[in-house]
This record gives sequence, structure tokens and C-alpha cells, in this order.
Amino acid sequence: MEKGLIQIYTGNGKGKTTAAVGLSVRAIGRGFNVYMIQFLKDRDTGELHTLSHFDNFKVFRFKSSKKFFWQMNDEEKDLLKKQLKEAYEFIVDVLKNNKCDLLVLDEIMGVLHNNLYSIDDIIKLMDMKPEGMEMVMTGRNAPEELIERADLVTEMKLIKHPYEKGIKSRCGIEF
Repeated sequence: MEKGLIQIYTGNGKGKTTAAVGLSVRAIGRGFNVYMIQFLKDRDTGELHTLSHFDNFKVFRFKSSKKFFWQMNDEEKDLLKKQLKEAYEFIVDVLKNNKCDLLVLDEIMGVLHNNLYSIDDIIKLMDMKPEGMEMVMTGRNAPEELIERADLVTEMKLIKHPYEKGIKSRCGIEF
């Protein structure tokens, strides 16, 4: 890719990861190598089953606990912090060695808002991005400092959600 940009999908609405996956499908269809690094996610999702059939799409997950961050005890939080340190080092290696054409950092804003990475940590990653690599970051509440540095920012705005009616996540639709 001649010129890779930085995209952010943020907001309190549904669809941030779905948009990143859609972009990934487009990229692998054109022969690009895609790395998706998922933070704070451990649920089995339909898109990962489909995308696992493509040699040029790789997903990496850095979370072993099935709990939300606020439900974890101190020992579980310490383990997660260790895993996220390894994830950061992995991302630095991907960027330094230009290992993919599209790098998706899925739910990195959640890591930021749980104070597991700092804004400076994420800015360093943005600054390390090779010229020909596209970077996508997802998650709620993207801070202004990151929005200013990005080339494209899309906000998913919640207007109505079936959860408000007591409808839980559905297999094949939400996961």
C-alpha cells in the first residue's frame, strides 16, 4: 500500500469491531496481510471462524480471564497487565518489522480507559506506524488527542438497542 492511514471507530453504538472486520475482509480480498489484535475479548465469535480460513488474516488475543476488568481480583488484574505488556511488545515488533498491511487494534480504547495503557503509549504506536500500513483502532470514548492524530474517525452513535428491551446478545448477530 502506498499510503497507509490511521482510522478510529469509536462511540457508544454497536458496530465498531464489525466495521473493522468488514475493512479486514475487503483487505484480505485484495491480498493484503491483516493482523487483528483483540484486547479484553475472549468470546467465541462467528467472524473469527470465517476469517480463520484465510492465510492472510491472523488474530491475536491478549486476555485469559473470562471476567470484565472491573470483576477481576488483584491477581487476575496483575496477569492481565503482564499479558498487555506482552501485547504492547508484540505490536511494537509488528510495526518495526512491517509485518502486515492492515493492523487492527480492536478495543484498544478499553485498555486505555482501564488505565492499562496510557495515551502516550498509544501515540507512540501511532508514530511508529510504517508509511504503507493502515492502522485501525476501536473502542468507546476515543480521547481527543488520538482523534486529532487520526486520519479518519467514525463515531457509532447509539440511538436504540435491543438490550434495552431485555434482548440478550444473539449468536451469529452480536457474536
